[in-house]
Amino acid sequence: MLVYAIHVTTRLQYILEFVCKELFHQNILITKDQNEFNEYEGPKINYSLARLSNDEFWICNTDLLFETGLETQNIHCFEIRGYKAFFKREAGDFPFDILAASFYLLSRYEEYLPHAKDKYGRYAHLNCLAHKEGFLHLPLINIWLLDFKKSLLQKYPGLKLSDQRFTYLPTYDIDIAWSYQNKGWLRNTGGLLRSIIQKDGFALRDRVQVLLKRKKDPFDPYDWLDTIHKYVQAEPIYFFLLAFERNKFDKNISPFDKELQALIKYHDSIYLTGIHPSYYSQGSFQLLQQEKRQLEHIVSHRIIHSRQHYLRFSIPLTYQRLISAGIRRDYSMGYGTVNGFRASVASPFYWFDLEMEVSTSLLIHPFCFMDANAYYQLKLSPGQALEQLVRFYNIIKEVNGLMITIWHNNFLGTDPVFAGWREVYEIFLKETVAMGENPEGVI
Repeated sequence: MLVYAIHVTTRLQYILEFVCKELFHQNILITKDQNEFNEYEGPKINYSLARLSNDEFWICNTDLLFETGLETQNIHCFEIRGYKAFFKREAGDFPFDILAASFYLLSRYEEYLPHAKDKYGRYAHLNCLAHKEGFLHLPLINIWLLDFKKSLLQKYPGLKLSDQRFTYLPTYDIDIAWSYQNKGWLRNTGGLLRSIIQKDGFALRDRVQVLLKRKKDPFDPYDWLDTIHKYVQAEPIYFFLLAFERNKFDKNISPFDKELQALIKYHDSIYLTGIHPSYYSQGSFQLLQQEKRQLEHIVSHRIIHSRQHYLRFSIPLTYQRLISAGIRRDYSMGYGTVNGFRASVASPFYWFDLEMEVSTSLLIHPFCFMDANAYYQLKLSPGQALEQLVRFYNIIKEVNGLMITIWHNNFLGTDPVFAGWREVYEIFLKETVAMGENPEGVI
């Protein structure tokens, strides 16, 4: 596939590499030479303002991929073939500039522009185009690419396109590994006194039974998860919070606790593990490095996977620091207030640093569902959460994307506060993921 453009920019190269990965078996070549483009006999895309030949596929470009720096974009969404799009073009073989529109969403361009932050200092989902235009629940870029694929095949019936496969990736954030175990006598004494003062007999008996090893800790679903992973043949990733100082937001077991270290080593011997940088590491590169080094000390190998605690990150600073710390894959791309597709995509993609105008080595893995969003923010019942999970599953499977979910161990244990959530997850894994449910017409 040959692409013609007046200018070859890092933005254009980046988005073409993404499209190539998603759609094509062969590489995409770019040229600024009109003669070379016109003489080329294979499939070719003209990305310019005027048609050059009759045997080309013409995308009439906007300016975004040829610009540098940041400025507010004039975006007006319209609907075509049942989905939203923007950067509409009246001329060309495709109704909008799919390359520029995809770049705008993937690069998180809007997050560099002035915006209001939520109470945790995060980019609020209320700011985003996807929320305002009603497509936050869709992997819109994947949908666009399916339509683009059909259009290309109409022009070039013999074009060899890749067939992406749907993948489900379960991930877990271990913020507080146990409710009672390994918290030390001071924290447990305080918990016992609190239960007595509040006349909470159940919590009092529960804590005592766990501490006397007569009952499993209510935040401990680890054996159960091992069993269900084997059943559905899942290969999860576990992210461990290793804050050195306990505070309002970081309530993990001490990273120096031998039982926690044994738990981490066990999971690392079977699954992928990653760091869950603490709340205050967002403002301290030194803290991020220390926590990552502690996890590497525990598992005796380099850690390259990461997800921010509270999903607290700021573009570009957080990603720049993760790269400097040696992280190569981040799983934070989503909101801590609502479920959906923050980057409007259900595929991994390399982060493009708009501040430096370069594609980076940091591979972003976007998630679409988090239990805490469903429970605390959206106030969903377990049954409603299951319906949302299945909807996301069917939508992503329809576009052959990657589905990533986030669950916390406390939701999957036996704490009565989260009654029904463990059962929901089991039903989802066994009756949807394992059975491959995918009703038609979900998009």
